[in-house]
Amino acid sequence: MRKDDRGALGVLIGILIGAGVLFGMGAIVIDVGMIYQERAELQNGADAGALAVARGCATGASTCLVTKANYYANHNAKDGVSTVDVVCGYDGNGVLTSCPTSTGEITDCPAAPAAGKKYVDVHTSTQTSDGATLLPPVLARTLAGGGAHDGSRVGACARAMWGPPKTATTIAFTISWCEWSTATSNGTAFGPTPPATPPLSVHQVLRLHDPKTTTTCPSGPAGSDGPGEFGWVDDTGTDCSVAITDNTYSSDTGVSAGKDCKTALEAAWNSRKPVWLPIYTNVSGTGTGGTYTLAGFAGFVITGFWLPGSPGPWEKDWLTGKKECTGSEKCIAGYFVQGLIPTTGTIGGPDLGAHIVQLTG
Repeated sequence: MRKDDRGALGVLIGILIGAGVLFGMGAIVIDVGMIYQERAELQNGADAGALAVARGCATGASTCLVTKANYYANHNAKDGVSTVDVVCGYDGNGVLTSCPTSTGEITDCPAAPAAGKKYVDVHTSTQTSDGATLLPPVLARTLAGGGAHDGSRVGACARAMWGPPKTATTIAFTISWCEWSTATSNGTAFGPTPPATPPLSVHQVLRLHDPKTTTTCPSGPAGSDGPGEFGWVDDTGTDCSVAITDNTYSSDTGVSAGKDCKTALEAAWNSRKPVWLPIYTNVSGTGTGGTYTLAGFAGFVITGFWLPGSPGPWEKDWLTGKKECTGSEKCIAGYFVQGLIPTTGTIGGPDLGAHIVQLTG
């Protein structure tokens, strides 16, 4: 061998060693990337499954179905399958079983919330289309000492909780706790969720700035409206909505609803779906300077309304078949329901019939 060849051989050996290192790094990158992808799919499935089970459980025992977790976990997996190892929690009706103690690992749910809090945990893990529970490696077996590596079992966990909100986005119209309490017999009488037809016994007529609503509640604060206020709230957009993120919210003046709120009322009357109202315990100030103090949130199905400048078919109540308000009266008729607010918010308010579901872990 000539002297000049030794340098070339060294370069060749260096290239081969470098290629081996690069190949090994590539193998690690590909296999680790697959693990991260698998975990992302499992987490998405656990999130979707937890939300689905929580929404059902929040409605009642008959709709608290743990099998919903399997459906959503599978549909979030690229190959259409995954393992749902455990669905557990507390729903108040004895449907969900207690959860095992948290391991504290990143793939596990956190420790159980305080006693009485309603929640569901969904634990997912790897499953392939052939039924295996290990994610098979792509290149790891080609590395030195990796011949016996059969793959990795990846896991994820998600928690969803439900309960009455302390913040939420609602229609920009409000009534007093006194009116809500009287209409629902202090939170014990609600109508069925649409499309079921309610009995006439739950039908109510909410009168805006009317002497009939200025009485004192026997079991709560007075329900009178402030001077120059008719129940309308400063809305935050063009759809008659208000995001209440504090314990207070501002009033809007005017006898009738604005254009956006009239449109929202008409849509609610047509769809027969509930709107969600903020309920107040106190009102201070006058006109645009008025401030409501939040009590909680409630669901209300509008069956008719009578407002200045808003003639239309909604002046005939679709439940009673009557025109409930006459003359100068300003009214919104319907009935209170229990249900889920389709909005984000935070849990922790008093229970007036409205609930939200949120991922918390």
